[in-house]
Amino acid sequence: MDKGSLLNDRVRSNAVGFEEQRSLWSGFIRSAQRFPQRPAVVAEGKVLTYEELYELACRIAATIQRYPECSPTPLTAVFAYRSTTAFAGVLGALLAGNGYVPLNRTFPEGRTQVMFERSESRTLVVDAKSLPQLSGLLEGARERVLVMLPDMSDVAQLEARWPKHLFVGAGGLQASSSWREAAVHPDSLAYLLFTSGSTGTPKGVAVAERNVLSFLDYMVDRYEVTENDRLSQMFDMTFDLSAFDMFVAWERGACVCCPSQKELIKPDSFIKNSKLTMWFSVPSTAVFMKQLGLLKAGRYPELRVSLFCGEPLPVSSIQAWCEAAPNSIVENLYGPTELTIACTLYRWDSQRSASESEMGIAPIGYPYPGMTYLVVDEELNEVVPGGEGELLMNGPQMSLGYWRDTKKTSEAFITPPGQTEVYYRTGDRVRRPRSGGPLIHLGRIDSQIKVLGHRVELGEIEAVVRKHCGSDAVVAVGWPFTSSGYGGVEVFIEGREQGNELRDTVRSELPEYMVPRRFHFKDRLARNSNGKLDRKAISKSLEGNNE
Repeated sequence: MDKGSLLNDRVRSNAVGFEEQRSLWSGFIRSAQRFPQRPAVVAEGKVLTYEELYELACRIAATIQRYPECSPTPLTAVFAYRSTTAFAGVLGALLAGNGYVPLNRTFPEGRTQVMFERSESRTLVVDAKSLPQLSGLLEGARERVLVMLPDMSDVAQLEARWPKHLFVGAGGLQASSSWREAAVHPDSLAYLLFTSGSTGTPKGVAVAERNVLSFLDYMVDRYEVTENDRLSQMFDMTFDLSAFDMFVAWERGACVCCPSQKELIKPDSFIKNSKLTMWFSVPSTAVFMKQLGLLKAGRYPELRVSLFCGEPLPVSSIQAWCEAAPNSIVENLYGPTELTIACTLYRWDSQRSASESEMGIAPIGYPYPGMTYLVVDEELNEVVPGGEGELLMNGPQMSLGYWRDTKKTSEAFITPPGQTEVYYRTGDRVRRPRSGGPLIHLGRIDSQIKVLGHRVELGEIEAVVRKHCGSDAVVAVGWPFTSSGYGGVEVFIEGREQGNELRDTVRSELPEYMVPRRFHFKDRLARNSNGKLDRKAISKSLEGNNE
C-alpha cells in the first residue's frame, strides 16, 4: 500500500464526514489526500510535503483537543515567524476547531503581550526563534496556558520556571491519529487579527469561516489554481493578506513559498529561485524593484498571476511589472481587514487601464461576488455618480466586528439612511463610478495612512507619544508622501526639546514601521479657527524639508 493510501485511510478514520463539511481545513485535507508527496510549504529552507504538514498539524490539533479546559475561548495563538511551525500552528488551530491569532516576535514584546491577553487565548504554539520572548507572554497570563513547542524536545526547564502552565514539547504532542474532526459553524472564528487602534490599543478584527470561504472560493476559480502552482508568502501572518497565500494554495494542492528575512529584501532572487507562478505583495515592493532596475522586459516569464494589495498602486510600477512578467495576469486588489483580505479588484489592461486611472494610481475596480457598496457623503447619504465620498461595503465577506468591543463595532458597522442592511465604513474616499466604470481610490477620510503597506492609525502613535512626552498637544503626520502611501511618520510636540529617551521609549511599544522618523518640538502648534490643532498647517510645515 502506498503512502497516499495510508494517509487517506488515516484521514477517513479521523475525519468521518468531513466531505460534507466545508471549512478552511477541509480544503487542505482533500489536497493532502490527493497530493500527499507534493510540497505544501517551503520555509526556513525546509520543505514539508502535504503528508508531513498534515501529520504535524494534526498532532498540534489533537494536543489542543486533549486539554479542553485550556480552550474556554475558541482561539489558539501562534507565536511563530516565517517557519514551518508557524504554518503547522495555523492549521493545527483550525483542525482543533479554533481560530488562530498570529503573534509576531518582530513586534515590541509589550504589544505582543497586549494582543495575547486581549485574545483571551489559553493555547499557544511557539517556534524555536520566538522562545526568548515567551516570558513576556506567560508572566502576565492570569490563567493556565497550554504551550506547544514542536521544535523542542526537552521542556523541563520551562516547566520548572512556570509550574502554573502546561508545556508540551515535540515528543509530548498527541499522535495524529488522536485528532478528531471538529464541528465548524459558518460563523466560527477563522482568525483574529489585531490592527492599529486610535486609542493606543490594538483592536481585534474577528473574521469568520464563511467570510474567508466566500473570498477563497472565488479566487481559486478566478486564477485556475492547480497543484503545479507555487505561491509567494511575502506577508507576515499578522497581515491578513497572508491568508490568501496559505489557503488558496492548500485548497488546490499548490505550494506556499515563504522567504526568509534576507530573501524578503531580494525579491528578484526569491521569484527565480523559488520558481514562483503566483506573486502577491504590497505595491511598495514593485516600486522598490522598479527603482533598482529589476523590472526588465521578460525577466519573470514563469509568473502567470501577479497581485498587489495594501496601498495605492502606481501606474508606472504596474506597467513596468507587466513588461517584466509578460505572461502574467496583473491585478490590483483592495480591502480592509474588516472585509476579509480583499473585496474589490481590478485587472490591468494595457490598452484601457491608463485612461481609467487617476493621479497616477490604478483603480481599485469592482466588488467581489455578493459584495455591494455605497459611496456616501458626511451624512451617509449616497452621492451622485461621479461624486466623491466614503466607501461603505456589505456582503458575505463583511467580518463579525471587533473582538469584545461592541462600541467600536457599532461605530464602524452601520445601517445608512434608507438602507436595511448593515455596511462597514471603510474610511476610504472613492469616486462613485459612472456607467459601470471602476471604483477610484482617492485617499483616506480620517487619520489612517499606509506606511510601507501597513495600515497605521496616526492616533495610536499620538497616544503612545502623549503618554511619555508630558504634553497633550501631539500630532503625527505621514511624511514624505510617496506614490504608494507614505515613507514614514513624523511627530510634532508642543513643549520643550527632549532627548533620545523618548524615541527609545516609543520604539519599545510600537512596531518599527510605526516609530516616528523625527520628533519636532514647538513652543506652539498651529490651531484652526475652532481652536483645534490644525493638522494641514502642521503637515505643510514639512514641505521643502528634505533632511
